[in-house]
Amino acid sequence: MARIARLSDVLINKIAAGEVVERPASVVKELMENSLDAGSSTVRVDLSGGGVDRIIVSDDGHGMGRQDATLCLDRHATSKLRELDDLFHIDSMGFRGEAVPAIASVSRFSIHTAEVGADVGTRVTLEGGLDPLIEDAPPRTGTVITVEDLFFNVPARRKFLRRSDTELKHAEEAVVRLALANPEVGFFATHEGNELFSSPACPEDPRERIAAALGPAVHPHLFPVEERRLGVSVTGFAASPEFTFPNARGLYTFVNRRFVRDRGLIGTIQRSYQDFLAAGRQPVVVLNIDVDPVAVDVNVHPQKLEVRFADARGVYEAISAALNRMLRAAPWLGAGVDPASTGAPQPRDAAHYALAVERFLTRAQEASWGGPLPTAMDAPNAGAPPLSGAPAPMGAIPAPLPFAGAPGRAPAFGEAQPQLNEAPPPGYFGALRPMGMLGGRFHVCEGPGGTLVVLDPHAALERARLTAYLRALEDEQGPPPPSLFGTTLELPLQAAKALVEGREALTRLGFDVEPFGGTTLALKTVPPGLEGVDARALLEALARALPPRSAALDAVTLAEAIRVMACHAARRAGASPLTDAQLRALLGELDRADFHPPCIHGTVVVLEMPLLELERRAR
Repeated sequence: MARIARLSDVLINKIAAGEVVERPASVVKELMENSLDAGSSTVRVDLSGGGVDRIIVSDDGHGMGRQDATLCLDRHATSKLRELDDLFHIDSMGFRGEAVPAIASVSRFSIHTAEVGADVGTRVTLEGGLDPLIEDAPPRTGTVITVEDLFFNVPARRKFLRRSDTELKHAEEAVVRLALANPEVGFFATHEGNELFSSPACPEDPRERIAAALGPAVHPHLFPVEERRLGVSVTGFAASPEFTFPNARGLYTFVNRRFVRDRGLIGTIQRSYQDFLAAGRQPVVVLNIDVDPVAVDVNVHPQKLEVRFADARGVYEAISAALNRMLRAAPWLGAGVDPASTGAPQPRDAAHYALAVERFLTRAQEASWGGPLPTAMDAPNAGAPPLSGAPAPMGAIPAPLPFAGAPGRAPAFGEAQPQLNEAPPPGYFGALRPMGMLGGRFHVCEGPGGTLVVLDPHAALERARLTAYLRALEDEQGPPPPSLFGTTLELPLQAAKALVEGREALTRLGFDVEPFGGTTLALKTVPPGLEGVDARALLEALARALPPRSAALDAVTLAEAIRVMACHAARRAGASPLTDAQLRALLGELDRADFHPPCIHGTVVVLEMPLLELERRAR
């Protein structure tokens, strides 16, 4: 009896799924690549449960007829290859015919598609790669593929998936990578109704797509790079050295529009920037490397994330030349021309920037900026541009100022996106080096690369407390034990009535409030951090912020009350200057804080002035 037997098609597909389908992000990537190969102008991705529960990818491409919709579920069935030579001239995203059957073998899978002009569409459904159900469906433009309960029949694989929010981040990154490589296509992604990524087609200005992926703050720092050589074309955008990240998350390299992780490409980019960046900082670069398909092998990695160049050295030299030309011209500085030279722009000497900081701080001290900087609550014209040479009010959203050339300042965190203070990268606050106080209120720190950073302690404390209270509310074990705080207060009738009616909400928040006769209330306990606050002001503010009695008591309905708590806790904690230990602890909290929920006093926690801006103003 033979000991070797052929594996079943179902088992073969599940084995292939182990190579092709690593996590929900792999499914998103493969299905979106098929949408691009179908000539789509818009691709939409809808996720649930981090992509584990459901992934829906829809497009407006050319669609499929019934025969193709059925054949695409067979392993190694593809429209991209016909004969051996085609394998060496690959100009499509997909080509092996493995992804769709592999995905279908480990999920509950369905396709709804139709060819252009067809009177009837096709729907194919199957579970775990078993026999498909093929039926008529309404005609539609393009294709919709739904993947549900990923790895439902491979529990060993499913248990190795990360938390849903981690898987969601990977799936979102898969969308971003394809979006950056295809600015002429509109990309939209949502998770359980919440927008993750939204970017209409922008072929005229690909910087808009980069800004959608990395944040609008990067847009004014992006400069085109280009180098064309025999067989190699390098195009894209690179950010000036004043806009960097602490990690390589801003480095994107594409070979013939395919995202790749090539150590040689990344190393070439990093070497080009090494004389311009402070230690521990990484550049922001999005490069498209176009080479003859014959000169690159994309079939060396199961997920096509690595390639092999026929002339790797030539590719690296082209990238280096493109970046060095931009960096040495220093367009963000308006670099001058050496009259003794042939007219070529002269590079700036990065070594003298530290001296520029010293000169700037000396001039700032001599100029005597005056008393404490006003907050958004204090400034009568908080929305107006700041005076030349003075930092803007913390928490204010000033009118846009020209960044280069004219006297001005760098935008504060939160101004690039007024609704979100998401500019600080991970670990940013912990890397700050406190230097002293400004006006007896603001903390002055040195940021990465010698950046001057002014921190508003009230906004910082408010952000930290807001995050702590929200996380305590969402904790399944309930809020932390409240602190003893015995006092009685006589309040206005409306406030007392609202607080009595909202006792259930107050308990959920960590308060113990009881009627004490008439409009007098007994406040017995408060959440941590609110001991010693002005109890009357706090309760009156909470009375206005509590949700209606019939509302569900969750983070959404209690958001306004939590903002009130965070503000009062910050006011109490910031009544006296922070010690060095308290400031260090606060910076650590900020690195773990969530900057998405809005605070009462705005979202701007720090004002940052990059080194290059200091150099401009110190000259």
